[in-house]
Amino acid sequence: MSRRKIAVLGSNSFSGSDFVDLLLEDGQNEVLGISRSAEKGPLFLPYLRHTNPNFKFHQLDFNGDMPRILQVIDEFAPEYIVNFAAQSEVAPSWVHPDHWFQTNTVALAQLINHLKDQKYLQRYVHISSPEVYGTCEGNVTELSPMNPSTPYAASKAAADMLLSTYYKNFKFPLVTVRATNVYGAYQQLFKIIPRSVIYLKLGKIIQLHGGGHAVKSYIHIRDVSQGELAVMEKGRVGEIYHLSPDRGYAVREVVETICEAANLSFAEATETVAERLGQDAAYVIDSTKARNELGWSSPIGLTEGVTGVINWVESFWDEILKQPLDYVHKA
Repeated sequence: MSRRKIAVLGSNSFSGSDFVDLLLEDGQNEVLGISRSAEKGPLFLPYLRHTNPNFKFHQLDFNGDMPRILQVIDEFAPEYIVNFAAQSEVAPSWVHPDHWFQTNTVALAQLINHLKDQKYLQRYVHISSPEVYGTCEGNVTELSPMNPSTPYAASKAAADMLLSTYYKNFKFPLVTVRATNVYGAYQQLFKIIPRSVIYLKLGKIIQLHGGGHAVKSYIHIRDVSQGELAVMEKGRVGEIYHLSPDRGYAVREVVETICEAANLSFAEATETVAERLGQDAAYVIDSTKARNELGWSSPIGLTEGVTGVINWVESFWDEILKQPLDYVHKA
């Protein structure tokens, strides 16, 4: 395979860092990473295992450094851009909705308006979210209407609509991915799966919002990264692709799986608390299109994936004890 240049925006995010890790497994890929935070070390960045000269990182913020970001991208002149950069938490988006729209929509508009005129770009892969659909019940395909329930989801829906106008009017080489609830080693510690593993190890009670009955489509991060790579390489311009597992899991099912793996009692380790504002009842979407068109699959099962998270927590336990376990908002 010939050498190719790929820019990954939001490269320090959980999904972005795993995608960079996958790209660097191929020595023919030259990768540019851009994120607003400094590189966080091997606890959160799997790609640091590579001693690869084909990766260069820039710490730049969408909301303060856009002119420099555009300059860096132009100098690199990537054939592919994969954009993970976003404010992505749901509950805090009710507190500062303007921050979510500023990053996810306004800054994106500046980026895309510049990129539409750049001849080097062959494919722009935009990482969207199934939350744009609101509660996903029945057979939710890529043609289902958007019906967001939170400021976060609304900001992502606005971004998707904005991007579609650039595809329609300028033939902008857009391909969109909507993946369900990713998990795996190296994830942010406040997320339900790593937090549950950590709480069990600390002897703390795991709180289940609404009893943990909301259904999520938990899918291992590496399965999603493989799907995003397939979309980047083979996805049809202008199309949306869902990446989801074969079935959904209630949050309580996932925590039960973690408790079983740790040989602990689910009843003694958990308690029910009030449901989150705007919590959708289900995120179960249809990924037939990606499976049929791209030959993609999601082979990593929940038990295998959870075991990987447990092993990661064990390996980095001393470092994890120094980290905050709650979400810390940055504007």
